[in-house]
Amino acid sequence: MHATPPLLFALNGSRDFAERVARYLGSALAEHEERDYEDGEHKSRPIAPVSGRQVVVFHGLYGEPGQSANDKLCRLLFFCATLKDAGARHVQVVTPYLCYGRKERRTRPQDAVISRYVATLLEASGVDRLLAMDVHNVAAFDNAFRIPADNLESTGLFASHFAALLPTEDLVVVSPDTGGIKRAEQFRLALEERLGRPIGSAYTEKFRHNDQLSGGQLVGAVAGQVAILFDDMISTGDTLLRAAAACHAAGAARLFAAATHGLFTAGAELLETPLIERVVICDSVVPLRLTPQQRAQGLDILDSSALVAAWLREAYTLEQEHGRC
Repeated sequence: MHATPPLLFALNGSRDFAERVARYLGSALAEHEERDYEDGEHKSRPIAPVSGRQVVVFHGLYGEPGQSANDKLCRLLFFCATLKDAGARHVQVVTPYLCYGRKERRTRPQDAVISRYVATLLEASGVDRLLAMDVHNVAAFDNAFRIPADNLESTGLFASHFAALLPTEDLVVVSPDTGGIKRAEQFRLALEERLGRPIGSAYTEKFRHNDQLSGGQLVGAVAGQVAILFDDMISTGDTLLRAAAACHAAGAARLFAAATHGLFTAGAELLETPLIERVVICDSVVPLRLTPQQRAQGLDILDSSALVAAWLREAYTLEQEHGRC
């Protein structure tokens, strides 16, 4: 057990999430400085002394106005290297959304495997351990890193939400593509455990060539049931829209969509379709591309800060009643 709690830092853009995690830990964020220069360069440094300390750095690596995913990654790399230069003993990164997770394999000759390059950059900057949430490909994530890298699953949050929302309905969990069947099955089992009754399963086919989607055949029974489409992220929303259309055509009584990371790169199209009643996401990505009105019309956001805090508490053998890490 470590008698001294780790220092918690949050880079700009991730402070709100980190403050909620810190409150669950009975702690506060440590002070740091970030400066931007006229030419677009920047620097950051810890103000709280870090020599000999364990440090946790929070930063969600999704693009937003004024900061691309590349900008955020660069800031995180520089800050972690600065911590190590200042004598930090152990640097733990918490990135609820890890960028470039979808570019985890070669799809054509001489193609890039950027998820592995990101891992190499983080390791080279002195990161000792990394925590991400619901990565796109768990096997690729595990193989990319040479440091301890943990994938925190939010399945339980979604299962608890839908168990309370739909306690008596006949339910079926639908994966919108074959690649997400295992993810959807984990959610289905968690939901089944909470409700204490069988939950059906189905999936739709999806084929992608460059940026073109095709397929959409539904495998499984959804007629007369409430279908929950479950995925890891919403980018344009096209995959979920195609799956929703297939389920509707097959006679699903009601449709919900759920995904951990809500990027909404194409705006509110998924929220505006009459096929889907509600869309449920986690707070790993702030839905900045949606207006407040669009968020209110059909979006539920689950708070994952307690889940992250529980992981950190266990990782650092915290005793919350004593306020220690």
